Amino acid sequence: MAAGRRVPWWIGAISIAVTWIWAPALFVSVQQAYQQGIPGIFWFTAPNVLSLIIIAPLAVRIRRQLPGGYSQPEWIRYRFDKKTERLFLVPFFWYQVMAVTVQLYAGGSIFSLLTGARIEYVMMILASTTLVYSVISGMRASIVTDFLQYALMLTAALIVIPWTISSAGGWSAISGGLGGVSGSHRSIFDAQVAFNFGIVTTIGLLSGSLADQQHWQRAFAIEKQGLVRAYVLSGVLFGIVPLVVSLLGFVAANPASGVSLAAGVDPSMVGVVAVSHFLPKWAVGAFAVMLLGGLCSTLDSGMCAASALYAGSVLKLNPAEQAIREKERLGLELAAEEREEQRQLDHKIVSRGRWAMVGVTVVGAAVALAVLYIPGFGLQYLWWVFNTVAACVAMPTILSLYWNRLGSTGVFWGVLIAFFVGIPLFVYSNIRGIIWLTVASSLGIIAVTIIFCLIFPRAVPFEMRPASGQDLEWPERTLSN
Repeated sequence: MAAGRRVPWWIGAISIAVTWIWAPALFVSVQQAYQQGIPGIFWFTAPNVLSLIIIAPLAVRIRRQLPGGYSQPEWIRYRFDKKTERLFLVPFFWYQVMAVTVQLYAGGSIFSLLTGARIEYVMMILASTTLVYSVISGMRASIVTDFLQYALMLTAALIVIPWTISSAGGWSAISGGLGGVSGSHRSIFDAQVAFNFGIVTTIGLLSGSLADQQHWQRAFAIEKQGLVRAYVLSGVLFGIVPLVVSLLGFVAANPASGVSLAAGVDPSMVGVVAVSHFLPKWAVGAFAVMLLGGLCSTLDSGMCAASALYAGSVLKLNPAEQAIREKERLGLELAAEEREEQRQLDHKIVSRGRWAMVGVTVVGAAVALAVLYIPGFGLQYLWWVFNTVAACVAMPTILSLYWNRLGSTGVFWGVLIAFFVGIPLFVYSNIRGIIWLTVASSLGIIAVTIIFCLIFPRAVPFEMRPASGQDLEWPERTLSN
């Protein structure tokens, strides 16, 4: 679940980047270039890169506070209480269910589009094959395959995409579509695109990275000295991918290209349609394999993240096991008689964590199948909704690591109200196509959580671990909390 906590920073950077290459990075990026032109891809890529870089200082701080931790909700329990931790588990588990759902939905859509195979069968094959190696080796398997998948993606992209552009007419094919399919969006700061897409996307992406256990799990796995370098480099490595694949969207938006979407095809598939329009079938197959590399990297990471969430926050431990686990979290030395109990506890955690992998896969696949039968609910809207759920815990997460006066009352009620008021408004406004309400509800979720945190501060400052990580004698009351 933590790969020994010694993952080299440069391998960690690749793993972070390719894990963040969800289906939206491969499909929504192309869709935005196609529909919204230059500002569309700008408002997609810039917040995505920033969302990885901002994790760097947070990763350093949480690793200092919980050297033996596995998940962010563990920190919330230590920082506040069990009740607040349970509330945070809702968006954290939801995010991993969506990680499985979105990748299966996109992967199934690709192969169904290209081969005519039943999308349900493709989803099941993707889910089962990824689950097998994840159950066997957990985070180690995820990180090793992340490296291989990123190399595969770059290799295929550097062959297929330039070939497609060349077949379409070169630079002129791209320049003719820079304004999107309407031809009207050519300025990066186009006000209409910024309001309709940019604001919600920025809030969703920054919040999404903060509520994604896949990032926090890597923060506990990568060597401590290289955390900042790993997250900064990951932003650069990630940014390359949507920028490169978005060129297909510009080509498809050019009226002279002759690319068109068939009735009923999700607009996010426009990149696949463009490649199949200009290249032979074997090249389209190579492109599909490239896309699957990105999808499977997030699938296995979601399974590993669910296992860490379950083992760290849901698994029932007896009092002796709880005492050992608390010492491990804080990096305290175990007594000789506790080490055998620790080995038995590790076995219990790993075996139960594997069942959590199976559980999140089954639930995610069920949701993906359900989405197939909701008319008009495409990949972009699914992506928006789960990122907005993440926004409910974004600001409390940051404040918990930096403000020692942050209290559990403000966090709990701020998050709860954001869930039950902000999320329904956001979903309703999306269904009805009310743009201003979509933006207002997204901003409102952030505002509500901040306001409640400020008006219900903690009376006694929380005692943070010092920067050295060596000078603090942890009192018994801290362990019992």
